[in-house]
Amino acid sequence: MGREFQREGAAMEKALSPQVRCLVLSGGEEVGIRRVHRVLPQWLAQPDVIHRDIKSNLVPVSDIPGLSAQLVKKIQSNGIQHLFPVQAEVIPAILESAQQGLLIGRGGYKPRDICVSAPTGSGKTLAFVIPVIQVLTERVVCEVRALAVLPTKELAQQVCKVFTSYTEGTSLKVVMLAGQKTFAAEQASLSEHRGGMRRSLADIVVATPGRLVDHINKNSGFCLEHLRFLIIDEADRMIDSMHQSWLSQVVKAVYRSGICVYLSPPQMPLQKLLFSATLTQNPEKLQQLGLHQPRLFSSIRSQSNTTPAAPTQKQDRFDFPQGLTEYYVPCTLSKKPLLILHFILRLKLSPILCFTNSRETAHRLYLLVQLFGGVQAAEFSSRLSPGERKKTLKEFEQGKIQLLISTDAAARGIDVNGVKCVVNYDAPQYIRTYIHRIGRTARAGKAGLAFTFLLGVQEKNFLQMVVEAGSPGIQKQIVKPENLKGMEARYEQTLQELANAIKVPSQTRSINIKY
Repeated sequence: MGREFQREGAAMEKALSPQVRCLVLSGGEEVGIRRVHRVLPQWLAQPDVIHRDIKSNLVPVSDIPGLSAQLVKKIQSNGIQHLFPVQAEVIPAILESAQQGLLIGRGGYKPRDICVSAPTGSGKTLAFVIPVIQVLTERVVCEVRALAVLPTKELAQQVCKVFTSYTEGTSLKVVMLAGQKTFAAEQASLSEHRGGMRRSLADIVVATPGRLVDHINKNSGFCLEHLRFLIIDEADRMIDSMHQSWLSQVVKAVYRSGICVYLSPPQMPLQKLLFSATLTQNPEKLQQLGLHQPRLFSSIRSQSNTTPAAPTQKQDRFDFPQGLTEYYVPCTLSKKPLLILHFILRLKLSPILCFTNSRETAHRLYLLVQLFGGVQAAEFSSRLSPGERKKTLKEFEQGKIQLLISTDAAARGIDVNGVKCVVNYDAPQYIRTYIHRIGRTARAGKAGLAFTFLLGVQEKNFLQMVVEAGSPGIQKQIVKPENLKGMEARYEQTLQELANAIKVPSQTRSINIKY
C-alpha cells in the first residue's frame, strides 16, 4: 500500500509545472512564481474595432449597406448627412442578423447577441434605433417585438423620443413604461380587448426595470412572446441592478410557452443588444446576461489574450471622448464654492454642468450661488419632480441657466446639448462615475472641458485611477489665491446669509464645512 502511494505521489509531482512543484515542495514559500495570465473569452479579446476619431471617419448615410431608402430619407430629413463610426459599424451588423426576416437569423440560426462599447456622445442610440425600426417595418401584426430597458426615467424619455421621431409616418407604435403615467394608463396604452381577444397596441416598448417588472407580473395583457430585440442601454449599470431580477423575468415572459426551438411552429428568436460607454470586461458579470455567441464592437483595442495581468490592475480601461481636455484643480474645502464662482464670473466658462456627490451638497451650493448673485443657477437632483427636472434641462439647453448643479442623476447617458464645461465639484469615487460625468461634454466629436476639484488627500488616488483607466492625460490647473481675493468679502457675507437662511440651530456649525 505504501509503495502505491509513493508511485501516485511521484506521478502527481511529475505532472506539476516546475513552478507549482517548487511551491508545493517548499511549503508555499517560493517567490519566483509566474503571474497568472488574464485570459479573456475570444469575443472580448478580439472585438470588431470602431474608429475613435469621429470627425475623420464619418460615413455618408447613403453608403450604409442594407439601409432602406425610406430610412435614408428620414435620417437626412432630420439634418443628418453622415453617420458616426459606431453607427456605420453596428447598424449593418444588426440588419445582417435579421436578413432572413423576423423569425430566424442569418442562415436559419438564432442571431448572435451584439455588445457595443463606445465613448459617451458617439451616437449609440441611433445605432440601435435605426436598424430595429427597419426590421420591424416588415411586421404585419402589431406585437411587442422590441424592448429597450434603461436605468432612469430621464434616459427612457430620451430614447423613447428618438424612437418616436423615426417611427413617425410608419405604422409602428412606441410606448413608454417609466411611471410617468399611472399604471392603468400605461396598461391601456399597451393593449386592448376586442371580442374577447387581446390586441397589442405597441410594437416598441421603452421601460425602466421596476415598471417593466410590474407590468410583467400584474398586467395580463402585456405579452412578450413575440419579442425579437431586447436592448439593454447603459448595460454596465443594468448589470449592477440585476438584483431586481428583471432580466430573468423578461426571458421567462418571452419563453412562456416553452423553450425556443426551430421547429414548427417557429418561435421568435430573442436577440440582445447591449450598449455602454463603460462596458465591463469581467466575464463573470457579463455571464449574468446569458449572451448567445456574442459579438463585441469596441473603440478600445483589448490587450493581448496572453498579457500577464499586473498585480495593480484593478479596473477596466475605457475610451475617453476625443475632443475632451481634462484638468484637475488643487483646492481646499472652504474654497470650492469660490472656485465655481471664479470659473463663471471671471473665466466666463458657461454653461457649466457641475456635479456633486449628494443632493444635500447640490442644494447647499445652489443656495449659496443664488445668495451670492450674478449667476443664473439651478439644481438637478431627486429633490425635483420628473416634470421639474425636464423643465430645468430644457432651460439649461436654451442658455437660460449658466450653472446647473447636479447629482449623478444627470450623469448617466443624458444628452444635454451645449455643455462646454463639466466641473466635478466633488471628486467621484469610482472611475465609471467619472467617465459618465465628463461624457456630458465633448459629445459627437465636439470639444469640451472637464475640471475636477481635488483636496490634497484625494490627488494621488484619483490621478492613479484616471490614468489606469486610459486617460490620454489630465493636466494640473492652479488657481492663484490672489485671483479669488476680489470675491472673498462678498463670499464671507454670503456664508453668513446662508447660515441664517437655512436656520437649523443644531447644525449651524456644520454648514460651512461641507463644501
